[in-house]
Amino acid sequence: MIYPTLRALGRIAAAALLLFSLPASSWAALPDSFLLPEIKTDHPALSQMDIVIDVGHGGIDSGTTHGGILEKDINLTIAKLTYEQLRQKGYRVLINRVDDYALSGENMWLKSKSRHIKDLAQRAMLANEVKPKLVISLHVNAAKRASSRGALILHQKDERSKALALSLQTSLNEMYGIPNTPVYGRTYYLLNYSKSPTVIVEMGFLTNKEDRDWLTSQKGQQAVADRICAGVAGYLQNQPSDSGH
Repeated sequence: MIYPTLRALGRIAAAALLLFSLPASSWAALPDSFLLPEIKTDHPALSQMDIVIDVGHGGIDSGTTHGGILEKDINLTIAKLTYEQLRQKGYRVLINRVDDYALSGENMWLKSKSRHIKDLAQRAMLANEVKPKLVISLHVNAAKRASSRGALILHQKDERSKALALSLQTSLNEMYGIPNTPVYGRTYYLLNYSKSPTVIVEMGFLTNKEDRDWLTSQKGQQAVADRICAGVAGYLQNQPSDSGH
């Protein structure tokens, strides 16, 4: 399937170059359409990405909630911190959401009445257009049992995705002190349709008080971002020289 090309490639390429030079604190002033997923990837600013950060949910889709705490807000805050950390390590990083909006609004190509499917399809399409070395999709978990806690990484069938998941799981387990193991995310749209090694990072459980307090604190959010960066870097450093950092 051939997706529509961007009508304003020059504007988007310039925007991407500008974004790479901006601190995360400046992103709030950017318009919602600053980074569109429909990108022609032969532009040098976009064709050699190491990492795409997929920021879960957004806009009308809050994700899981607890009282006034919204998953989408936690995802965005930690994604920005992760973006900055990875850039400081020298990696080329693209983030697909820099404010509170739904990616489904940018999907004009998929004929579906489901906003949820359009949102997921747009995320997968961006990853496949950019062709990064890996994709990490950041989320917060929920469970019926309040005792469930810690990070959980979902991976594709692909061996590279499994290796990325193990690196991230190991890194986050060290922080939480819980021996969780990665899980094959057989039914997840992004994992099925993203062609790059992709994982979903469930950063903790909003339904668990310890995790919730940690994920909503500045210290905890920075620590989670640090552990995600360490897991990503560990994976890339163990790849062959033509696909690592």
